[in-house]
Amino acid sequence: MPALPDAITKAMTMARTAENGRHAEVLVSDGPLRQSVIALRRGVRLPEHNSPPAASIQVVRGSVRVTGQEEAELRAGDLDALTHFRHAVEALEDCAFLLTTVTSQPSGGSHATRTGEMPVMKDEDRA
Repeated sequence: MPALPDAITKAMTMARTAENGRHAEVLVSDGPLRQSVIALRRGVRLPEHNSPPAASIQVVRGSVRVTGQEEAELRAGDLDALTHFRHAVEALEDCAFLLTTVTSQPSGGSHATRTGEMPVMKDEDRA
């Protein structure tokens, strides 16, 4: 497995020369866990797509805009959850990010809306 800084440098170089302006590489694949480095040239957009049951994005270089149910601009060092909603990612400048996904988690569906409500615990569930 390559060191993360080397993988990011490689992905950035590949994205800058790729016709589609992007490059992705899976770094960790362990059961349902996947960690990938994705690099995008400025202005490249990953179209809206479904989120797996659990996912996060950590921007390592540059900045991105994540749109969907919620919109956020993320810069190098920012970490955000992508769980439970369709989203798109647009590079505001040349960027690289670490995408972490868990694909086999039981859930209420990967496109449920966030309500901010806490689950109700029954007395028998409390220990």
